[in-house]
Amino acid sequence: MDCETFANLRSRLGKTQKNLAGLLGVSLKAVQSYEQGWRSIPLHVERQLYFLTVNQRCDGLNKRKDCWNIKKCEHKKGCPAWEFQAGHLCWFLSGTLCECTAAQSWKEKMTICRKCEVLTSLL
Repeated sequence: MDCETFANLRSRLGKTQKNLAGLLGVSLKAVQSYEQGWRSIPLHVERQLYFLTVNQRCDGLNKRKDCWNIKKCEHKKGCPAWEFQAGHLCWFLSGTLCECTAAQSWKEKMTICRKCEVLTSLL
């Protein structure tokens, strides 16, 4: 995630830097550094920010689609996204069976998921 995306998502959440720092469990200085590009955004912080953005109340404007429907998945029955009925959160869960991310490290998975239509359709 780049600093511009980070700042845009914070703005979309309607949070001050201080508010967001509290939600992410980081310092105010860390949030300021992420937004200025002085510090790279750790994957766990990126993951939490996406989670907050995707799950923000939006009065039904954001229609969540399950990954197994979007990708026409044949492996869904053994996948944690299916098991926990979290098809819109497949990018958030470890151990998903999606062909493109199975057996990938967390860093590699997030590189793929950032471009995937499941996550991008929610943002």
